[in-house]
Amino acid sequence: MPRLLEAFAGWIAEAGWCGYDHTGELPHRIYASPRGRWPAEKLVQVWESDAGIAGIAINLRFGVAFDVFTAPALRGSDAERQMLRSTLETTTGLMNGSGEPYVLTDVWDCDVARIRLATELGFEQFRIWDEVRVADLLRPIPEPDPGGFVLRGARLEDADELAAARNHSFGSDWTGERYRSAVMTKPGYDPGREVVAVAPDGRIAAYTIGWIDVRNKVGHFEPVGTHSDFRRRGLARAVMLRAMKQMQRDGITVATVHHLAENVPARRLYESIGFEKRHETLGFRRGL
Repeated sequence: MPRLLEAFAGWIAEAGWCGYDHTGELPHRIYASPRGRWPAEKLVQVWESDAGIAGIAINLRFGVAFDVFTAPALRGSDAERQMLRSTLETTTGLMNGSGEPYVLTDVWDCDVARIRLATELGFEQFRIWDEVRVADLLRPIPEPDPGGFVLRGARLEDADELAAARNHSFGSDWTGERYRSAVMTKPGYDPGREVVAVAPDGRIAAYTIGWIDVRNKVGHFEPVGTHSDFRRRGLARAVMLRAMKQMQRDGITVATVHHLAENVPARRLYESIGFEKRHETLGFRRGL
């Protein structure tokens, strides 16, 4: 993971973040998205050349999708096409017997080369997936107001409560042990970067992970969630503001966040703390 993160940050420094997103998405997608059900060596493919890491693929996201990230020098090339084809074959093989009709991938609206290659491989756009938002961290950030809740960084002993908060916010099925072993103790994750709002009864009411890319001075939020028992109290806003202030102290100059295009409450939350829409990601699918 350290080698992947170093390469990924270098690609973003060279070519910009269109099509790459953020370094924090690598540990999140590799460890958190499959919720510990698949070992990383089953889900991740890495291509190397004499120049170093040339491509990274993550298979079976959400059980039906994949990602491929390619070094800038190879964008739009036959090498990238073959990486896409290989990852497509791996993901569809892992989906065998699932009953799903399509394999999916998402593409940034600004990534003309990837749109072309995906279309050549038989994919068609079927939806707008996420809105990509950016906030300036060189401006003053408001003080968070958590009410009677306590804001702090996560700890390993919070695993059970973090699992419960995720299950109540996203309908997932984490256990504390799985979250601890699959995410919290993996390379790339820092418990101090997961900001939580703790209720008076000790439950974690809201949380977010504020990933940072020190080389490019970019922060990223993924995920942002509120326990269903504590919604509409401004707690997601509070944990994000706390994390944004922490990013400022670390020299981070901008922050990004994604949300489903149709998620109006998320859009309003992010707009209220200064996140402006910059891009969209497009959903592409191909029939199995």
